[in-house]
Amino acid sequence: MTLTIPTLLTLFRILLIPVLVVVFYLEGRWTNLAAAAVFVLAALTDWLDGWVARRYGMYSAFGAFLDPVADKLMVAFALLLVVERHDTPWMALLSAIIIGREITISALREWMAQVGAHGLVKVAALGKLKTIVQMVAISCLLFYEDLFGLPVFRIGEWLLAIAAALTLWSGWDYLRAAWPAMRQKG
Repeated sequence: MTLTIPTLLTLFRILLIPVLVVVFYLEGRWTNLAAAAVFVLAALTDWLDGWVARRYGMYSAFGAFLDPVADKLMVAFALLLVVERHDTPWMALLSAIIIGREITISALREWMAQVGAHGLVKVAALGKLKTIVQMVAISCLLFYEDLFGLPVFRIGEWLLAIAAALTLWSGWDYLRAAWPAMRQKG
């Protein structure tokens, strides 16, 4: 197996997960900024690995498998950290919606590939918008403090609610697209 640049970036993103956890729990006034910076770096590597893969044709089966796994792991761990620090029913519900949808759609894509209908559940523009809003929301929630008078945490909460709504909407679109194959006997 040859490791392409996009795959190396994806592996780097996975390696950032324990860094995020450690930085999140360190003592110090700067740790919220550092945790947000680690998460933003991971989000940027997600964009960069996709851009490099498309621009230079650096695709691999391993990279295609690993990229969504890295994304979902980073988001899930970040949301768990946010919920631990802000353990409200609202934050837990929004995080559960996002994590639950990711697990459901991953399982759906795997099943659709097994039945030869993987083309029905490709990433759509709505899913990309959901990802952008989600990444900005989580970055704000990890940063937590006000910045230049802006209530960054409150902005993050609202963006996470929007991301959860987009998550449900895009998840519904995926399920609706897959429904004909799911109804078949066999």
